[in-house]
Amino acid sequence: MNKYVLITGASGGIGRAIALKLAEEGYSLYLHYHQNEGAIQELLTQLKKFPGEYIPIQANLADPDGYKRVAANIFGIDAIVHNSGSSHYGLLVDLAENDLDYLMTLHLRAPMLLTKELLPKMLAKRQGNIIVISSIWGQTGAACEVAYSTVKGGQLAFIKALSKEVALNGIRANAIAPGAIYTEMLSQFNDEELEMLKADIPVGKLGTPENISDAVAFLLSDKAVYITGQTLSINGGWYI
Repeated sequence: MNKYVLITGASGGIGRAIALKLAEEGYSLYLHYHQNEGAIQELLTQLKKFPGEYIPIQANLADPDGYKRVAANIFGIDAIVHNSGSSHYGLLVDLAENDLDYLMTLHLRAPMLLTKELLPKMLAKRQGNIIVISSIWGQTGAACEVAYSTVKGGQLAFIKALSKEVALNGIRANAIAPGAIYTEMLSQFNDEELEMLKADIPVGKLGTPENISDAVAFLLSDKAVYITGQTLSINGGWYI
């Protein structure tokens, strides 16, 4: 296959699952991370059993120029999975301007500008895939997560618009909106709170990173050639 996919935030729970799934599918990978080099090294060890090429790239995508560091290390590219992210809890009246700037840069500015930098490589081949890992809160909104919901909703608008702009060039753009996925992001909840959360989800359980990685593999595959501009909700029936 020898297709190259960039995964941002590859050191996190969902990012690692996506990397392992795509390596199993035969893709070569650019593995972006910010601070967690140990997790990336562990991931690279796990990837040794697969035949692809796996290239780590360190960059802070919350830095205004961070996307340039990633783009400078990308040569061949067939797909981008924008997975980097960070949640933010708190009332809007307590939101600090620097926290908003951080969320806007990480979730919107960096994905848009990184896509802009790499898109010519896809346009030259007249094929490519762009996937954004958004959130259920980008679809429905959440109290005490107004800023986070806003940037995640912005990602969905970005995908809808971009998909129309690049469709005739053989490039597809889609989003995935996870619900409650059991990753480090839920570590702030205790066991009792997690049980209450599960009780709110119609299927009665939390999602797994593999639920998301399977969806990414599907959207990148030829089985999804007529799917673009869409948001795939993976939430166990929660808040629909």
